[in-house]
Amino acid sequence: MQNAFSSRAEAVLLRTLMGLPLPVMRRLAGRPVLLDGQVLDTETQWLLRLKRLLREPAAETLPIEQGRQQMLREAWLAGGRQPIGEVRDLQVPGGAGPIGARLYVPRAQVGPEVETLSPLLFFIHGGGMMYGDLDSHDAVCRLLAERAEVRVLAVDYRLSPEHRYPAAIEDCWAAFQWVAEHAEDLGADPDRLAVGGDSAGGYLSAVVALKAAEAGVPLAHQLLVYPMANLADPSGSRTMFAEGFFLTKEFIDLADECYLGPGDDRRDPLVSIDYTEKIPDNLAPAFVVTAGFDPLRDEGEAYARKLADHGVEVELKRYPGFIHGFFNVVGVGRGTRAAVAEIAARLKAALH
Repeated sequence: MQNAFSSRAEAVLLRTLMGLPLPVMRRLAGRPVLLDGQVLDTETQWLLRLKRLLREPAAETLPIEQGRQQMLREAWLAGGRQPIGEVRDLQVPGGAGPIGARLYVPRAQVGPEVETLSPLLFFIHGGGMMYGDLDSHDAVCRLLAERAEVRVLAVDYRLSPEHRYPAAIEDCWAAFQWVAEHAEDLGADPDRLAVGGDSAGGYLSAVVALKAAEAGVPLAHQLLVYPMANLADPSGSRTMFAEGFFLTKEFIDLADECYLGPGDDRRDPLVSIDYTEKIPDNLAPAFVVTAGFDPLRDEGEAYARKLADHGVEVELKRYPGFIHGFFNVVGVGRGTRAAVAEIAARLKAALH
């Protein structure tokens, strides 16, 4: 009971501190950070400073299980409790047996009077393939469902290091095929399915989209939020933003170590999507989102350019003042929530 009370008190405190007037926040955050021609968002800089002042440990500095709990705690504090019409936990087929899933239904689609099938986003969470679950991305799934007026089905794929490559791919691909075949059972229109996710989930979403195009499985859209796209060749942004902006080189190296074995080829297109040589002609249109102060920025944008060069309909949107992880900050502050609402609006336009 005391831990629960402490968590609620911390959440209230964080909302209060992140709700301060912007001029006050600017003074408390410190001198503006200018790097690579970009200015770090004031709210983001203040949030990073709060993390340091409160001595919050970075997940990658902890043992794996403790790191998972720390990421879940941070996600809960930053995400808050977002309204939703209906939530249902279920199981879907994975690559080696059933895996957990969660269906989100927006309020506009709840009730006996709703008769038409709606679009559905098949959502794959981030976390370096070693962290994250249905709860870590619950808040953003709720917000996407409500703002985009789509059903969202999130999947709980197997994590590394317990289950290394290609277990996560096998789970996500098997689950998506099941969703495509049973879309109407989920209240979804099989012709308006999208796949999307953040970071590692963006990478896995891109792989699912490529596989769907190759197999002829209908897919209308892909939403790739700061996707991990190249494990073989560290980009300039990986060096420039390696420390101090939430996602660190230490985190990326740990994720690489947990996910891949000694014999795995980092230039395999299923590992590094930017090495995909043949882009299917019928690949779904993509909306690629990057953050200016993100180590993964350059590789995500390189993948967007590759898609465009191969004739894929693609839109690239960089949020120059934000960091990796902003997609989950929908319960505190103002700027990142507005950005996610904008992303949801793009999803709505693509599927409605």
